[in-house]
Amino acid sequence: MSLPAEFHEIAARVNNWGRWGQDDEIGTLNLINDEAVREAADTVRSGLRVPLALELRQDGVQTGVIPGRVNPLHVMVQVNQELFGPDTVATSDDAVTLGLQAGTHWDALTHASHSGRIYNGRPASTVTAHGRSAFSGIHTVRHVAGRGVLLDVAAAKGVDRLPGDHAVTPEDLDEAAEFGRVTVRAGDLVLVRTGQIRAYLAGDRHGYAFPSPGLSVRTPEWFHARDVAAVANDTLTFEIFPPEIDGLWMPVHALDLVEMGMLQGQNWNLEELSTTCAQEGRYAFLLTATPEPFVGGTGAPVAPVALL
Repeated sequence: MSLPAEFHEIAARVNNWGRWGQDDEIGTLNLINDEAVREAADTVRSGLRVPLALELRQDGVQTGVIPGRVNPLHVMVQVNQELFGPDTVATSDDAVTLGLQAGTHWDALTHASHSGRIYNGRPASTVTAHGRSAFSGIHTVRHVAGRGVLLDVAAAKGVDRLPGDHAVTPEDLDEAAEFGRVTVRAGDLVLVRTGQIRAYLAGDRHGYAFPSPGLSVRTPEWFHARDVAAVANDTLTFEIFPPEIDGLWMPVHALDLVEMGMLQGQNWNLEELSTTCAQEGRYAFLLTATPEPFVGGTGAPVAPVALL
């Protein structure tokens, strides 16, 4: 099934190809300039630090539905080994195999393609099995630090968790911004809380995965109009799943990553942040969230921290 006209119309309205030059590989992260970082630092008042990453564990969020995206397989390769002889200093080492998008992560701009293209109009064929991502691999994201904004959609609606069939709309984002008394501005790193991760934290990873609330196909235009630098949320699929438009799978991925060049993240634990922001009475903070620099990766784990 080809992409419908509605998708292509939205794509044309949010397209950023060439905006930062034909050689650009990081898209909307260009919007986080020195001034934006200085202003983000000014949001730190109490010094509270809130971690936003899930634990990387063998029984993590992945259910096996996505081929090859495995939870971490963690093994010890040496245990208290005296490398330099008896009664010397001993060391322990371990190794891990995991899907780069297994836990809390950023999607690289090459994670999705459509119509044979990735961000900035490059051919999707530049992503290969052996060469990985020749352009816009996750290693090109050298630093992500700026003003974070929590749009607590669930709290704004007075619920702990949105229903599984709830598509988060631009109107929902406006409502959440008003609830938090915060204005989203250019260069912001926006975190959208649905409360869905509460299912996983309660031990129901299948219920966490499906059905899931998530971002509507209408939201990329909202982010584009505000020049948002990146968006992350507390779901496995990022966008609503199953999709709101019958047969149109992952349109938000394609609009965000391919057309806009906007980094997006999944499986972020926003529960403690929701509580902290409510207690502090403010929903903007300094966010540090640089991914692991896997060369050519189409995504990477991240351990974000919000500093209030």
